[in-house]
Amino acid sequence: MQLHNLKYTKGSRGHKTKTLGRGYGSGMGKRSTRGQKGQHARKSGNVRQGFEGGQTPLYRKIPKVGFNNTSYKTNYWVFTTDQLSSLKVDEINPKILLSKKMIKKSQKAKIKIIAGKKPLKESLTVSAHKFSESAKKLIIDNGGKVTILNK
Repeated sequence: MQLHNLKYTKGSRGHKTKTLGRGYGSGMGKRSTRGQKGQHARKSGNVRQGFEGGQTPLYRKIPKVGFNNTSYKTNYWVFTTDQLSSLKVDEINPKILLSKKMIKKSQKAKIKIIAGKKPLKESLTVSAHKFSESAKKLIIDNGGKVTILNK
């Protein structure tokens, strides 16, 4: 390899930009490819996002009601007693739900149990962060145990 054999790799040099507004002889003179008149022919023809030509923009027409601070929101994985009975396990806790791939460890959400439509057939020992009153009653009436977790 010698200096006179070196070549640029294809695509490394980009393409030459148009030189605008340098007289008729350049082929891109006078109006510099901007057309004749109008907003886009002006030097400051580009307007901000959401600008509607002076008319009241949509973001100012829409009402801004309420405030929803989701940074302190507690997220729950919600399971019905029907889903728990279909697991065919007598003890249910977050570790078992994780091993059955019903919850993800990456999402730090708590577990809530609600009552299902079908009556329970077996007694369950359930550990969760929250229970609906009907789910708690359904589990206890069927001979199971309810444990509320504090994490």
